[in-house]
Amino acid sequence: MEKHVLGLELPTDPRWTGNALNNIHDVLVDHAYCEQKAASSCISLIIQYPDNDRLVKALMPVVTEEWIHFERVVAELHKRGMTLGHARKDEYVEQLQNLMLKGGSRQQQLTEKLLFNALIEARSCERFRLLAGALDAQGEPDLARFYRDLLAAEARHFATFVELSIEVGTDAVRVRARLGDLAAAEGNLTARLNGTPTIHG
Repeated sequence: MEKHVLGLELPTDPRWTGNALNNIHDVLVDHAYCEQKAASSCISLIIQYPDNDRLVKALMPVVTEEWIHFERVVAELHKRGMTLGHARKDEYVEQLQNLMLKGGSRQQQLTEKLLFNALIEARSCERFRLLAGALDAQGEPDLARFYRDLLAAEARHFATFVELSIEVGTDAVRVRARLGDLAAAEGNLTARLNGTPTIHG
């Protein structure tokens, strides 16, 4: 199958976009929590691997950027007279975690965690691009611009996680092969989800 955005194996079903537009409040709430969890995930990696100076330096600005994105999404909700509300169960993330190899060395565990984060950033980037185009077509240029602004950051975060995973794993060929395997499994997971109005649904 032809590669898609940032190495994803399966493009999003076009029906997801229409569902997202019809339920934009749910999408914005889920997006806010995605940004919050992304920041928390980076903080967790820094706490778990404080001896990896390269990782700490690379992820500190990602934490800051993800939290700024969280604040920006909450601001978008408030502009629309909406509240943050409660987080929904993230079936995508839970099932993606199940694809990670368990056990192995500390180094291997870190590689898996970094590739896990890379794939989430890749799928987010693809969904933001789809939303931006659809919102433009629907006559919401401000929100479209907002999502377009986030695209570069998501792509940059993806690259950061992949670069770190190669450094940690030391064998670039093997790490990229593992990323390919995970991307294929992520594609199957995406196909199984029912297109709920969430960033990764």
